Amino acid sequence: MKFLPLPLRFFLPLLCVLLLAAYITVPIVDQLTLRWFVKDLDTRASLITTTFSESMGDTSPPQRPAHAQTLLDRIVRDERVLGAGICTSEGTWSVRSVGFPAAGFDCATLAQLARKRPPLAQLPYGLAHVAMLPLSADQGGDQLVLLHDMSFVERRSQITRQYLIILFVVLGSVIALITLIIAQLTWRGWLAGVQALLRGEGLVRPFGMGNRELMPVVEELRGMLRELEDQRRVLHRANNIWTPERLRSLLKSDLRGDEIIVVSNREPYIHERTAEGQIKINRPASGLVTAVEPVMRACSGIWIAHGSGSADRDTVDKLDQVAVPPEDPSYQLKRVWLSEEEEAGYYFGFANEGLWPLCHIAHVRPVFRASDWEHYRAVNQRFADAVVSAARTEDPVVLVQDYHFALVPRMVREKLPRATIITFWHIPWPNSESFSICPWRSEIVDGLLGSTILGFHTPYHCKHFTETVDHLLEANIEQEHSTITYGGHQTLVKNYPISIAWPEGAMPPVEACRQELRERIGVGASHLIAIGVDRFDYTKGLIERVSAVAVMLERHPDMIGRFSLVQVAAPTRSSLEEYRTFHERMDKLVQDVNARFGQPGYQPVHLFATHHDAVTLQRYYRAADACMVTSLHDGMNLVCKEFIAARDDERGVLLLSRFAGAADELPDALIINPYSIEDTADALHEALTMSEAEQRDRMRSLRSTVQHNNVYLWAADMLVDAARTRLRERIEARISANRKEP
Repeated sequence: MKFLPLPLRFFLPLLCVLLLAAYITVPIVDQLTLRWFVKDLDTRASLITTTFSESMGDTSPPQRPAHAQTLLDRIVRDERVLGAGICTSEGTWSVRSVGFPAAGFDCATLAQLARKRPPLAQLPYGLAHVAMLPLSADQGGDQLVLLHDMSFVERRSQITRQYLIILFVVLGSVIALITLIIAQLTWRGWLAGVQALLRGEGLVRPFGMGNRELMPVVEELRGMLRELEDQRRVLHRANNIWTPERLRSLLKSDLRGDEIIVVSNREPYIHERTAEGQIKINRPASGLVTAVEPVMRACSGIWIAHGSGSADRDTVDKLDQVAVPPEDPSYQLKRVWLSEEEEAGYYFGFANEGLWPLCHIAHVRPVFRASDWEHYRAVNQRFADAVVSAARTEDPVVLVQDYHFALVPRMVREKLPRATIITFWHIPWPNSESFSICPWRSEIVDGLLGSTILGFHTPYHCKHFTETVDHLLEANIEQEHSTITYGGHQTLVKNYPISIAWPEGAMPPVEACRQELRERIGVGASHLIAIGVDRFDYTKGLIERVSAVAVMLERHPDMIGRFSLVQVAAPTRSSLEEYRTFHERMDKLVQDVNARFGQPGYQPVHLFATHHDAVTLQRYYRAADACMVTSLHDGMNLVCKEFIAARDDERGVLLLSRFAGAADELPDALIINPYSIEDTADALHEALTMSEAEQRDRMRSLRSTVQHNNVYLWAADMLVDAARTRLRERIEARISANRKEP
């Protein structure tokens, strides 16, 4: 049966049942028809007998035989009457019509047949109805015998039988067709409903069914999906800390070794040529690289990035690829080359003069130029083409990183419609009114909605993005399931708090780190130090931080000569006027504060505007008494987590801006408002004077949070959702294939 086409699966069984019903019904109908005709002939014979008796009553005895013969011959003129006769009381024939079928029929035999029910006799040419009725009221007198032809009954029965069979066949066909149509529509509706539930679009009513019939099934399906989701999340958020090995295991079990491609502007390794002509490898100070590079070590695959190093071209193969990390190659770095004009328009122009200030509420006016937009779109297309050329399968997992590539998801989707595209937006997303400043707002949102999964740091950023979509596009937004369906494609919008790789191995002793840092700034062993580590960017609240230090020294003069802020500020985007101006303002402020509170051999603020490697920064974190993160607006800010991870001595205090995404995750830090200089100054003094016991309690809780919610868990959350989405899409594909089955 399962090998038959779907229409025949409905039609053949129903037709067989109806034919069986016809087979059973026709004999019953024949019997009922026969009984009806027998009853009719009984009545007809009674009328003929009555009429015959009346006619014979007016006839004199001598004339009766002749008159009876005449009447009998007249009766048999009826085509249905085969013969008529009169039997005497002695059981002999008195008179019979001409052509009476006498063979084998005497009065006694006919009397027996007439008493049967039905009273039928088998003649050589068919059945005959036998009626034998008295001609008078006297019992034992003469009886009139009538033989009626029953062949017309057989003919009618045969016609009736044919019509019944035809009726059942036609009726069966119509019923089967109607059943098939309703079943097909209902089945398609059910499949559409299940597909909608799998996509998270809510309830879709199948044909002919309402909420009352569907809701129990829908709720059960939703419950099962939620239970599976909860079980998976509990499983991969278990007590065990996430490691690269667990992440590899997840990829093998859930993604089954699927191809992973990362797209970012910043490359994880830069090859530079030194003055001596040798090649040196640098790792850029980038939060994105800090977060994603450990994931790529665990997952392998290809990382596509802008090749910006002076020796980058000299180290790649013919595919513009190089194996990294240098000490233990585990994935391929594919470089995309940009001209100076393209980099100026795409990166410095549209991305960092336009989108960066637009998304960070740092009161810097965004600048949008049509020429920058053209470069941005062209470079995005080039990176999308690089993804397509690097993909070995039709459905790779593509991780698109940050605001530099808002158009890439849609561009890749057009070439690889089955790809699972995870886009992570590492900076905040502003409210819809603020984002409307961008002249190409609809194109950017449309590009991002080419993603399968679109990730942000916090639920607030997800909410702002959803509101922006609602404001700009005609899209179906499912708040309950955090999905947006646009252009026939569904995007899951979800927050994934980014983190760091928890450090492994032994760290340098805290006392050695303290001595090293204090010797560098020329202070004694008991000197209190707060550390700040940032890119030299106006969104990091550096002006506010130094101003808070000045206010704290004003309010607490006993701290003068006992406290210093060490600010590490890696130069960035120095070609932009806004950054050069900010750099100048920062330098002047530091000079003013040092001039105001400084003493011979003592400076309250040390500004190191140079790049520092990860090892040096870790030593600074371990040496500091406090760490200041005063972002005016930030996606997450990983400096705070790096500081926490470095403090295995459970000492030190974290001052954390409430406008950094990490503030929701780390409530045991001293949460500050960097716009309130006085409140920040008070929090700094509280941190410097906090008891060791309170420091230990706070730091122990912070370390537990960061250790558990590390970068591998961040990646696992996204990859589990990606695996779940890929599984759902495969199920939907099978369902769609079944829907198309004839």
